[in-house]
Amino acid sequence: MMTGQVKWLFRAMTLAACVLGGALRPASAAQTADPAAAPAVRLQTQDAGAAPDVTELAKKLQNPIGDLYSFPFQNNTNFNAGTKGGTQNILNVQPVIPIHINEDWNIISRTILPLIWQPTFEPGSTVPFGSGPTTASLFLSPANPTNGWLWGVGPVVQVPTISSSKLGSNVWGAGPTAVLVYMKGPWVAGVLVNNVWSLGGTSGRNGTRYNQFLTQPFVNYNFGEGWYVGSSPIVTANWLTRGSNAWTLPVGANIGRVVKIFGKLPVNFLAGAYYNTLRPDYAGDWQLRTQVTFIF
Repeated sequence: MMTGQVKWLFRAMTLAACVLGGALRPASAAQTADPAAAPAVRLQTQDAGAAPDVTELAKKLQNPIGDLYSFPFQNNTNFNAGTKGGTQNILNVQPVIPIHINEDWNIISRTILPLIWQPTFEPGSTVPFGSGPTTASLFLSPANPTNGWLWGVGPVVQVPTISSSKLGSNVWGAGPTAVLVYMKGPWVAGVLVNNVWSLGGTSGRNGTRYNQFLTQPFVNYNFGEGWYVGSSPIVTANWLTRGSNAWTLPVGANIGRVVKIFGKLPVNFLAGAYYNTLRPDYAGDWQLRTQVTFIF
């Protein structure tokens, strides 16, 4: 079973790379922010006269607090999940909105709404499809890096947008979040962390309380013409669960490219594979990650 999954993932990543290379062609013109053309507090806008290339757009996308208005659709397919080793699919709709406060400071809004397709979790009941809790983060960040370094801090809120109690808690949650980024030459690296506590809820096996930790280290190398390779595993812990069963620890990598459709609309394509060296009971062992991001 494991060997077949590895071959399937390898073929999927190879196909994605071929599509990235042949289906679309990059263009050199793009748009950048024009801080002088708007009021003191505004959404980041772009000026077609500045024109960073597709590689510069890729580097900005790899920065979680980059000043680009983007709309990613990230799909995570988890293999060998559930009590019968099925396939779980989670589509994250995660718009990013930069807000320009003044020439020195930005606020970056990042929202993630998961749409979940579940395998069978017998003997309990299973909800085949629905929405999970929404996570919304705000980062206060300097507009410009210092010696290649950039940071952001702020709150994170979990909103109970669940369509079923089987897909998450119906209790609001909140906590702190922070990110540190280093950008130099072709490299973009850093780490994002947050912890969310439920604001109330019930205890016990089917309780609605939660205390969840997340960290996402990331490193990317940009080759030019929008191409890049990197790794961005999402490490999580449930502090209300004891032992290694509380942790999800993936290891893997991805490949991606920013292109311009019809020479105008920048779009980022990404494909990657991750193996969970630690995982809770009935969580998937392999994950195929694909992503399409529209840049405005």
